[in-house]
Amino acid sequence: MVAHEVASPETTQRHSKVPKVRAILAGGLVLGVGAAITLAAWNDSEFAQGTFTAGTFNLEGSTDGTTFGENPVTAPATLGFTATPSNLSPGDVVTAPFAVRLDDATTNDATVTVSTEASTGALTGLTYSLTQSTDFGCAEPVDTTLVAAGQVLGTTPGSVTFALTQGAGTDPGAPVNLCFRITADDDLVQSQTGTTTWEFAAQSQ
Repeated sequence: MVAHEVASPETTQRHSKVPKVRAILAGGLVLGVGAAITLAAWNDSEFAQGTFTAGTFNLEGSTDGTTFGENPVTAPATLGFTATPSNLSPGDVVTAPFAVRLDDATTNDATVTVSTEASTGALTGLTYSLTQSTDFGCAEPVDTTLVAAGQVLGTTPGSVTFALTQGAGTDPGAPVNLCFRITADDDLVQSQTGTTTWEFAAQSQ
């Protein structure tokens, strides 16, 4: 009879552990191979670019309807009144035309707001109106009343505006022809002297 050696419990446990360790190692090798694979990828891009150039914008005025130029606050245009405004008496009315337009380089239409820039001296007993006509001159028919008669000289009501259009090609924009009418009433004080300056502020549209 052949004697069989009975394995001890420790030996049985060691033998049973070997396959498990190998299985774990084999799994680890599979995972290691899988982690080393890199998939190819495609890349593409689109680009867009914009170029931005500012336009030009300039308002100019005229006291004769023909010659237009710059009239800054430091050198305002002198209105040519039809009668000498230095010898007024109650009841006198004096008028002066003025025109504004956008120059030939301007690339936008405009809204012009009229306001009183400054006044000096005494203007007691003097009122005015401001009107717009198709042609230059205070003898032309009135198309639009911008400031109604009776406005105290040296003041301007709010929201007095008109539109200007830009020119075409090398031509300036069409002018807006205006007329100031100054009226002296019974409150006029003898020998008083005063000056008022209006501003025409153009804003591009």
